[in-house]
Amino acid sequence: MAGPCSAQLQGEAAAFTAALRTLVNNPQFSDVTFVVGREQQKVFAHRCVLACRCQAFQGMLGQGLVGSEDPPGSVPPQGPFILGNVQPEVFLAVIEFLYTNSITLNSHIVLEVLTSSVEYGLQDLCKLCVKFIKDTLTVEQVCEALQAAVTYGQADLQQHCLAFIEGCTAAVVQTQGFRELSDVVLAWVLRSDRLAMDELDLVQAVREWAHISSAVLERPVPEVAALPVQELRLPLLAPSELATLESHNQRDMLIPVESIAAAWRSHALRKGSGVPSRLCRPRRGTRPRDHHRHLDPHAK
Repeated sequence: MAGPCSAQLQGEAAAFTAALRTLVNNPQFSDVTFVVGREQQKVFAHRCVLACRCQAFQGMLGQGLVGSEDPPGSVPPQGPFILGNVQPEVFLAVIEFLYTNSITLNSHIVLEVLTSSVEYGLQDLCKLCVKFIKDTLTVEQVCEALQAAVTYGQADLQQHCLAFIEGCTAAVVQTQGFRELSDVVLAWVLRSDRLAMDELDLVQAVREWAHISSAVLERPVPEVAALPVQELRLPLLAPSELATLESHNQRDMLIPVESIAAAWRSHALRKGSGVPSRLCRPRRGTRPRDHHRHLDPHAK
C-alpha cells in the first residue's frame, strides 16, 4: 500500500509581505526598542524577526548590537538601544527590508542604506542598493557613489561609476562630489584613457581639488595632491601650455618640478622616453597637438 503523498505549497507572497509590513515600527507586540539619530526617534521592532534575518542582531541580547553606542551587557534585552549615528529614515529602511525582503529607496538615503547593509552584513540588501544606484546615477551623485563603491569593495559599482564619469567628465569635475573625492580614488579615475576632457582642463580640475583638500585637511597642496598629479599626462601639453603651467606651478608647487622637467625632456627628444608610457597616451577627450605623433611609440 502506497504511503501518503506530501508537497510543500506556496501561498500568496504579496499578502504575506503586506501583513509583515504592518509590523514595521509597530509598537503593538513589539519587544525591543531603538532610539535612532540625533532626533532620538523611537523605532519599535520584534527580536525574533531581527535575529532570524540578520546575524548582527543575534548578539543583541547578550553582547550588544553592532553600531550601538551602549557598552555590551548594559542594556536590557528590550532596549532601548541607542543608534545616534544613523538617520531614522535609513534605519527604518533596513528594518523594512528585514521584515518584508523589499525596500523603499530614494537617492537621498541609498548611500547610507548601503553603508548600513555592509555594517550589518546584509548582502541581499547591498545588492539592491547597488542596483538602485546604478539605475538612478546622476552627475551630482556619481563621485559620492564611486567613493562608497571603493570604500565597501563594490567592484562592479566602481566600474559603472567610472564609465559614467568617462561619458561626462567636464560636468562631473564641477560637482561637490568630485571636490570631496579621496586622493586614492581621484588618482584611480585619472588613470583612465577614456576621460572626455582635455589634459589642460584636467590639470586645472586637479588644482582646484587640491586647494580645497588642502584647506579641509590642513595640509600643503603638494602633499595632498601627491598621488593624483602622478597621473596627469603632462607630455600631452604643447610647449606653450607647458610653459604657462610651469609659471603657475611656482605659486603652489602642485606638480613636482621633476614631472615638469620630464615633460620638457619628451619635447626636446621628440619622443616619450623618460616618462611612463601611460602618460604619453592621449585620452578620449585630448585635443590633438602637433607633437603627439612623436609620442606614439609605433610612429615611424
